[in-house]
Amino acid sequence: MGKPDKERLIRTLNSHLNTIHETFQMLDQNPSSSLEKVSWDDVLKMSDQVYKQATVAGMVWTGGRLEVTEIEENMASYFNMLQGFLLVSHGSKVGAGPTLSSVIHASVKQVIDSSSKLWKESISLYGPRDSKDQNQVVPQLVGAVWEACSALKKAPSTNVTAIGRALIQVGVSVKDVLREMKELKQGPSDLDDAPEESSNKVDSSLHSQDEGNTSDDADIGDDLSAEEMRVAQSAISIISSILKVIKELIRSITSLLKLENETNESKLATLENLLRLCQGIGVQVDELGACLYPPQEVPAIKEASEKISSFLDNMQAELGSLNGNSEGFLQACNNLRNSLKQLEIELGGFADSDLESRMQNVTLND
Repeated sequence: MGKPDKERLIRTLNSHLNTIHETFQMLDQNPSSSLEKVSWDDVLKMSDQVYKQATVAGMVWTGGRLEVTEIEENMASYFNMLQGFLLVSHGSKVGAGPTLSSVIHASVKQVIDSSSKLWKESISLYGPRDSKDQNQVVPQLVGAVWEACSALKKAPSTNVTAIGRALIQVGVSVKDVLREMKELKQGPSDLDDAPEESSNKVDSSLHSQDEGNTSDDADIGDDLSAEEMRVAQSAISIISSILKVIKELIRSITSLLKLENETNESKLATLENLLRLCQGIGVQVDELGACLYPPQEVPAIKEASEKISSFLDNMQAELGSLNGNSEGFLQACNNLRNSLKQLEIELGGFADSDLESRMQNVTLND
């Protein structure tokens, strides 16, 4: 159990890891559509075998005196099982679109990464003085393999399911932005105060600065002017409308797919395009939300609004190619366009107000 044994185990492990890495690279490319598709159930069965082999490995490491040959035999069994798991995972990608392929790739990578970590850290602890550490660490590493294998059971097994979940995820992200935007508040207007009250506020503000900043002081920078608040409210209306568009889009796709049992390649390409467009709108929602904090970035807000409008037009055209533009979806699109027009009006007023403010601050030199 000396240094030579540990170095031997490291060399053996590196050889196995190189083989696994080469096989895993296969998942970067989809298999030919002429090949027979492996069912996702077969992938799950192989993942169960990987976890069982990880459990055996854990028992070997925590079972007391460790012989190098015993560890090497267990290592070989483990990585042979992992190799088989990779091959069936690759076979399950037959006919998979970009979204499903990406999900499969990420899920399989978790199993590979947790397996590599199990063996790397177990061998790093190899030695007569490390048995206590092995008994504490190795079970946690085996648990990580179990979590990665269990996550496969929750992964989508079809293109439509993968795309549907991705659309839902965009909706969740947009909803988070909407919740954050609704927390924006308008600051007090000095024009509404009497001169004495305004003077008292200035004195109070200066006094509080002398005492140091407080959490309330830090929040002052987040307060919006009346013009900014109107822009924010229009943006909130847009984001709310986008949520309804996404909801109706999912509903339209679901209704459409119920009419047909199979999703051909052309329809799959359209569904992938709809997802890409929806994700593009999600990115612009993030941009729009970030621009609403003072001082508001009017050019960036306009750009985000224009891109949302463009994505929406393309989305409607894509869904129309599937004859899936339901009445609910079209109404949601029209509502969103009306909200975008209202924002454009508010931005115009905001620009005029901003220009007027700048002109008032101009001092003419003699």
